[in-house]
Amino acid sequence: MKPYYSKKVIKHFLHPKNFGKIQKASGVGDTRNLRCGDTMKMYLKIEKNVIKDAKFETLGCGHAVSISDIMCELIRGKTIDQALKIDYKEIVKKLGQIPPAKVHCSYLAKTALKAAVDNYRKNVRSVKK
Repeated sequence: MKPYYSKKVIKHFLHPKNFGKIQKASGVGDTRNLRCGDTMKMYLKIEKNVIKDAKFETLGCGHAVSISDIMCELIRGKTIDQALKIDYKEIVKKLGQIPPAKVHCSYLAKTALKAAVDNYRKNVRSVKK
């Protein structure tokens, strides 16, 4: 039987590289899973449609924190459209195998990303008016 927490998950949980806030973020989005109680908040710094930086604040299990950290790594340097196309399979490939019961954490990260992008787009529209 495989361990519940892989070495990569433990590493990203104990030493996340992307934990924290971005002051004057271009977009901020959050989400929560009412069933498990996980909450995620993502901060994006976007310049010329490219995600230059990404940070997160997650309150949840080891998988939720690890997946948030990995998501930030995956989206940095990508255009908004490229980042929004990332799916759970890419996250699992980068992080290593995760239990089926924890796949929902990747959907939470994707939802937080989409909320941050939506917030950015709303901010850009309001500035252009």
